[in-house]
Amino acid sequence: MGMLRDLDGLLRGRFTGSEQLREGHVRMPMRKLAVAALLCGAVYGAFMGVYAAMYGDPGSWRAMLSAAIKVPLLFLLTLLVTFPSLYVFSALADSRLGIMDTLRLLVGAVAVNLAVLASFGPITVFFTVFENSYVFIVLLNVFFFLLGGMVGLGFLSRAIGHVFASSDPDDEAVEDAAGDAPERAREQPTRQPKVHGRARSIFRVWLVIYGIVGAQMGWVLRPFVGNPDLPFAWYRGFGDRESNVFSFLADLFRYS
Repeated sequence: MGMLRDLDGLLRGRFTGSEQLREGHVRMPMRKLAVAALLCGAVYGAFMGVYAAMYGDPGSWRAMLSAAIKVPLLFLLTLLVTFPSLYVFSALADSRLGIMDTLRLLVGAVAVNLAVLASFGPITVFFTVFENSYVFIVLLNVFFFLLGGMVGLGFLSRAIGHVFASSDPDDEAVEDAAGDAPERAREQPTRQPKVHGRARSIFRVWLVIYGIVGAQMGWVLRPFVGNPDLPFAWYRGFGDRESNVFSFLADLFRYS
């Protein structure tokens, strides 16, 4: 119940207030939120595996367990791969967040992402029961992953915006100085572009990197849904190294 309360507080913005972030601190229970995120991922993974359990061979019920393990693993590995770049990018943007505060913020974004995914679980099962098209179910799950990722990254973007805004010059102080001392204000050199805008540009680059890494990580850890025309496999590995998730999705759209 404590984890659920913390997760609810995260979704309601309790841990990402602008005042806290301006101080350069992220006060959220990272361990509890990390466990809650992994559980949400496991729940959605089990829902994904229902398709193979229903339409695959008799041993395909294991797809539910497999996907329940691999969905949290997908986000954990993506976090490990992309966290160093996020910290470096935020440092380049003159963020006040330290390494642990940056990690807490990223864990919070992952928790939001997986909470959204878990909420889509019953919808996934609904369409699984009434629609046996493998291509449709895969595209449905891709859409839910994309939507959950957009919500999670939107949460991260808003929080990062508060952090980077704290690095901006004090506009009000500059305006007051200009009003009290016009000559002094005119003598000041032209101000450089705000750090906030530069930081957002840097952060957008990282968002693209995160999305590409996450998509390819999912391809590496496949299968998740489980093709009913193939025998159950825990892991297909690097059997087709020349392929990637983007060519796979292009083929799905081409033949759907």
